[in-house]
Amino acid sequence: MTSPDGGHDDRPGVTVRCQRNPSVGVRFHDRFRFDADSVHHAVDAWAPGLTAGVDEVVAWVRHGDLAPFLERPAADFRGWDGERSRRTDDGDLRVSAVFHSGGHVGLPWALRPWPAAAGGWAASVTTWLDAGEQLARLAGDVRHFLAGAQR
Repeated sequence: MTSPDGGHDDRPGVTVRCQRNPSVGVRFHDRFRFDADSVHHAVDAWAPGLTAGVDEVVAWVRHGDLAPFLERPAADFRGWDGERSRRTDDGDLRVSAVFHSGGHVGLPWALRPWPAAAGGWAASVTTWLDAGEQLARLAGDVRHFLAGAQR
């Protein structure tokens, strides 16, 4: 279940809530640009007993962004074998897509700011969505968010 929303504090963003457990989710917010080559944004993830966030994830326009990655499995709603993954160039955010029976897709989201720094940390949550409509909506919501468009 996804929604372009005002989220926890009325800032524009996109929230992904797990279909199986709505207390698990991921939120994209605080989008900004320094130049035409990149989009910067924050990502939060939560689950019972876990709250984590990265203040500045960078999506480089020349390498594509998260939206095309999410659009491919949404188009393959009948399923695929194996795991598909995408990570940002700096490794702060990684998402995978794994198809499961019944038309459901597991999306493990991993946050790991400053992956080369000693004493760094990592956190991950998995959201479950329907392979067709819900995943397609997420891809569209993320595309609009990263483009700075309002829905």
